[in-house]
Amino acid sequence: MEPGLSVQRKSLLLKLLLAISVVWTTTVAAERHELEIFGWVERVKLLDGDLAVDALLDTGAQNSSLDATNIRRFRRAGQRFVRFTVTDPESKDQLTLEKPLVRNVRIIRHDGNHQRRPVIKLPVCLAGKLREVEVNLIDRSQLTYPMLLGRSALKDFALVDSGQRFLHPPSCNFEVDA
Repeated sequence: MEPGLSVQRKSLLLKLLLAISVVWTTTVAAERHELEIFGWVERVKLLDGDLAVDALLDTGAQNSSLDATNIRRFRRAGQRFVRFTVTDPESKDQLTLEKPLVRNVRIIRHDGNHQRRPVIKLPVCLAGKLREVEVNLIDRSQLTYPMLLGRSALKDFALVDSGQRFLHPPSCNFEVDA
């Protein structure tokens, strides 16, 4: 028998050190950025019109989407705008909004087809803070959640707990976080 640690003990020690490193790194990052923990679904408030909707917090998606119908692009005084309707699936409350068009985005779908979607900036309240979020507009009525918040909206702000839902009420203290 050789002196020192066995291969199994070395492997176990290495795994333990790696696990400690991951936990420490995650904790330090969370403290540095003061990240909030959210469930994978949260109720958010759309400040334009004071409408609340359920949002899927999807760390697998880069961009955010909002269920919208009657999407119409138009020009006003030479500037590009989008008019659209948002409906709360629970209350059936509807809100028609007009927003400046930030850009159009080409989304490649899972079936290989692509869509051209308008992108707007929308004030959204999440966990007591107001965030200006870029969202693309698409009919999501066949999907479970009317809003999807992707990584760009959650960056430096949120940690998502995949085992929890609705950890924060959809209120806002009007402290702007962009």
